[in-house]
Amino acid sequence: MGHRLSRIYTRTGDDGSTGLGDGSRIGKDAPRVAAYGTVDEANSAIGLLLAAQLPQDVRELLTAVQHQLFDLGGELCIPGHAAIAAADIQALERQLDRYNAPLPPLKDFILPAGGEAAARCHLARTVVRRAERETVALARVEPVRTEAIGYLNRLSDLLFVLARVLARADGHGEVLWRRERRDAPG
Repeated sequence: MGHRLSRIYTRTGDDGSTGLGDGSRIGKDAPRVAAYGTVDEANSAIGLLLAAQLPQDVRELLTAVQHQLFDLGGELCIPGHAAIAAADIQALERQLDRYNAPLPPLKDFILPAGGEAAARCHLARTVVRRAERETVALARVEPVRTEAIGYLNRLSDLLFVLARVLARADGHGEVLWRRERRDAPG
């Protein structure tokens, strides 16, 4: 194991900079920091989801995803580093197909609700989407491997499908968006 943090504060970031994995320093507001920081936030949102009651197979899948997100954060933190492979994206696609197959086709939009686990899953999905947008923004100014963006894109799709599964599993069901509302509540 490499260097471990024995002291949490270093004061080196007090000037608004942070260290990358390759030892270089950049501004804390740089696109690279926004990208890997949002990947970290997505990982935390999945951790919050894992704190809910979940079927064991979903728990195991999400735990594996957390490890891959940590790897992806490392990839984004170290310019030129590769951690996510095409096989990782294909694995997400297989899980997407597996969990989506028994679901009825969507005919309406659904609201991010459907019980605690489903709502937490929707929250994680939206944070992953933001991580994807931040990574795309980074790719506009610096090299980013397509696998990083593809992984985040597929993961947000998987979380959408898992939210549908979880809404059904706990008996709440999906909350459909009503197009024709007459009055707002209140």
